Amino acid sequence: MSSDPFFHPVSGFDLPRFAGVPTFMRLPHVAPGHDRFEEVDIGVIGVPWDSGTTNRPGPRHGPRQLRDASTMIRAQHASNGMRPFEMVNCADLGDVGPNPADIQDSMARITAFYNEVRVAGIRPLTAGGDHLTSLPVLRALAKDGPLGMVHFDSHTDLFHSYFDGTMYTHGTPFRRAVEEGLLDPKRVVQIGIRGTMYDREDRDFAKAEGIRIIEIEEFFDRGIPDVMAEAREIAGKGPTYVSYDIDFVDPTFAPGTGTPEVGGPNSYQALQVCRELHGLNIVGADMVEVSPPFDASGNTAFLGVSIMFELLCAMLARP
Repeated sequence: MSSDPFFHPVSGFDLPRFAGVPTFMRLPHVAPGHDRFEEVDIGVIGVPWDSGTTNRPGPRHGPRQLRDASTMIRAQHASNGMRPFEMVNCADLGDVGPNPADIQDSMARITAFYNEVRVAGIRPLTAGGDHLTSLPVLRALAKDGPLGMVHFDSHTDLFHSYFDGTMYTHGTPFRRAVEEGLLDPKRVVQIGIRGTMYDREDRDFAKAEGIRIIEIEEFFDRGIPDVMAEAREIAGKGPTYVSYDIDFVDPTFAPGTGTPEVGGPNSYQALQVCRELHGLNIVGADMVEVSPPFDASGNTAFLGVSIMFELLCAMLARP
């Protein structure tokens, strides 16, 4: 695999990282309608939307801060030597414009955008946005059949509804995705789940449907290589989506999120789990729930885009 130099990021040796218009990882901006749009292999997309948030809002500002932080991403992976921008054509496809006053209209807009991306043969790497973002993305990517999923989070997001029957929040996307036939529950694994609970309704649904939940105690007891070997086995060889909520990471290392849960992985472990995704058939991935209002240092956003770089490399890795 090789890429066109047009799609290579701007080097910090050519333009200081604090200068220029920020794009994801300093890649060219190639929005739908651009004459080179269909040459893109992997597109980085912002979804600045948090209408599914039920407590502390702010992830609508995540893509802008993630873009800014991503100017620090360089061309080569530190441990495996991969140079993803030289392997395939990567570009910043811009943002999906949501309707902040209408959840259903926003989801329709997101699905329409990702349909265009899918038809062009582009694999998306998404920066959210709250976790409800994943649902309209999956509606586009699962057109040809249900997907498997590797899900890093401290919450299952499998609840039936919130409040008085509200069906669409950042705590319900994967319940809807299973109900709509977008995910094959027997090819779904959720890793890092922890924290106090309202009840066991989400766990009961997972058990009934065959979704594998690896809670944080098991994650630490077994270790990352063993846990991720099981995750790869569950996802199998079929098309797989990877969804990464930044609150998977302990809030000591990633405080900039709306629903933090203590007792999670550190920054290195947050990267390490992505490095164990090698060999999966990843058709799309997302990084969600980065909330700049709670990220005074900017470290959460930098960790978020560092994870996105790891996900990009995982999308290209072979067994």
